[in-house]
Amino acid sequence: MEIWKEENNRLTKTFIFKNFLDATRWMFDVSEKIEELNHHPNWQNVYNKVHVELCTHDAGNIVTEKDYKLAELLDSTFAEFR
Repeated sequence: MEIWKEENNRLTKTFIFKNFLDATRWMFDVSEKIEELNHHPNWQNVYNKVHVELCTHDAGNIVTEKDYKLAELLDSTFAEFR
């Protein structure tokens, strides 16, 4: 499994699923938890991959504790999803 990379003031990771349907289901399933955190990712879905970039806009577009917390949430929901 790919790990999070911190580069250019962003945490980045690509999650890989079995197919498009699984990728979009995961995005939908995790959306409610993301909304509760009120810290939203930049993400892109192409077929079975979801590429995520995290940074904190109100802190000057840098990586903060909020981003690490969201990264942990995404990892845990991905592990549960599979």
